[in-house]
Amino acid sequence: MKLMEGKRGLIFGLANEMSIAWGIAKELKAQGAELGFTYLNEALERRVRPLAESLGADLIVPCDVASDEDIERTFDAARERWGELDFVVHSVAFANREDLKIPFSQTSRDGFKLALDISAYSLVAVARRAIPLMKEGGSIVSMTYLGSQRVIPNYNVMGVAKAALEASVRYLAAELGEQNIRVNAVSAGPIKTLAASGIANFREKLKLMDERSPMRRCISQEEVGKSVLYLLSDLASGVTGEIHYVDGGYNIQGA
Repeated sequence: MKLMEGKRGLIFGLANEMSIAWGIAKELKAQGAELGFTYLNEALERRVRPLAESLGADLIVPCDVASDEDIERTFDAARERWGELDFVVHSVAFANREDLKIPFSQTSRDGFKLALDISAYSLVAVARRAIPLMKEGGSIVSMTYLGSQRVIPNYNVMGVAKAALEASVRYLAAELGEQNIRVNAVSAGPIKTLAASGIANFREKLKLMDERSPMRRCISQEEVGKSVLYLLSDLASGVTGEIHYVDGGYNIQGA
């Protein structure tokens, strides 16, 4: 029997075939999961829908995670389609490009609010709607990055947002454990994605991974997908509140 046979879940944050969420989706599907997807707008729907349909998904709905109404409609659709839910993948983050280019002290109030809302609070909002559908327990996994714990040049307000996200993971895990709902995050090394294109000198970060990580290489979508698969599956039944690094060991380096 496959690891995710009979399990159903939603994936937030798929943008295109380079998305980390796409690597996750493929691994979950290969292990028997039934998947639903969200997309932000019509432009992204043109990219997301063909990918989702290629994995047999028929639950593909618009959702702006900055809108409580959109999130509510998304989980209403999941309830109507499946009745219950086993897992959620939260692979969502955003900050204004200009706020990633300026010194952190110059971050605008509106830019700070936006980054924290989309990148961190959205996990709380999504979890709140998922809880009633996880009647027999479930698993929620979000995506983070080392910039939450270390100062990464040009990551700026996004690093603060990811730190808030990781704290949210711990608080949600502590609250939901008695309901057998596990909450974890995967801290992935740099991967070429649509979101990464907004970070200055991103190619230098990839080069650093090749040169300085213990494994002397960058990691792949598939490797991240396998770790998320583990955390969503029953193999990780005793794991919650963790930040699981998938970065070739880069996070352990002191210099």
